[in-house]
Amino acid sequence: MTRVRSFGNRINFDFDHYFSSLRFSLYTMRRPLDGFWDLIHEKRGSLAAAHTIVIVSIIVEIARLILTNFQFINIPMEFFSAFWVFFNTLVPMGLFTLANWCLTTLFDGKGRISDIYMGYAYAMVPQTIINAVLTPVSHVLTYDEGAIFWMFSTIGWIWFIFLVLCAMKEIHDYSFGKALLTSILSIVAISIMIFIFLMFFAVVSDGVAYFYSIGQEALFRIRRG
Repeated sequence: MTRVRSFGNRINFDFDHYFSSLRFSLYTMRRPLDGFWDLIHEKRGSLAAAHTIVIVSIIVEIARLILTNFQFINIPMEFFSAFWVFFNTLVPMGLFTLANWCLTTLFDGKGRISDIYMGYAYAMVPQTIINAVLTPVSHVLTYDEGAIFWMFSTIGWIWFIFLVLCAMKEIHDYSFGKALLTSILSIVAISIMIFIFLMFFAVVSDGVAYFYSIGQEALFRIRRG
C-alpha cells in the first residue's frame, strides 16, 4: 500500500485507495445502484477523488466553452470569465448538497453532507467524459450533423440527473420515489434560499445607499456651514 507520511505521521495519504476510488467512478456510471451503495457504505469512494472529479469537470467545461466549434457554441470571448464557470459549477453543487442534507435529516435520511457531496461529484463523471469527447468532435461535424452533437450533450445531462437520483437513493437508503421527491424538494429549497439571499442583498444595498446619501448630505452641509 502506497502512503505518504511526514511531520510525525500528521500527513497520511493512501494513494492506492485514491486511485482505486477514482477508477470506481467508472463503475458507478455503469452500475449506479450497486456502485453508489458501495461508494458510501463499503467506503469505495473518497473525498479526494470527488474533489479531483469536480476540478476536472470544471477544466473540461472551460475547454468546452472556449474550444467547441462556433457552429455549436458561440460565446463572446471578451465577456468570458473562468470565474463564472467555477461559480456555475460549485454554487449549484453546494446549494444542492446543503438543501438535500437539511431535508433528508427530516425524512430519516442516512447520508452525511460529505456523502451527498461525494455522490453528486461521482454523478458528474459521464457528462464530463461526454463533453471532453464532444469538444474535439465538434470540429469534424458539419452544421447539418449538429443533431448528433446535441443528442449526446442531452444524453450527458439525462445521465447526470439519473445518477444523482440513484446516488440519493442509495446514500439515504430511500425508495426511488422518495429519492425523487426529496431531490425535487431540494431544488425548491434552493430557489427559496436564492430568493431570500436576493431579498437580503436588496435590503442591505438599499440600506447602504440610504446611509451613504445621508452621509453625503451631512458632509455637504458641514462644508457649507
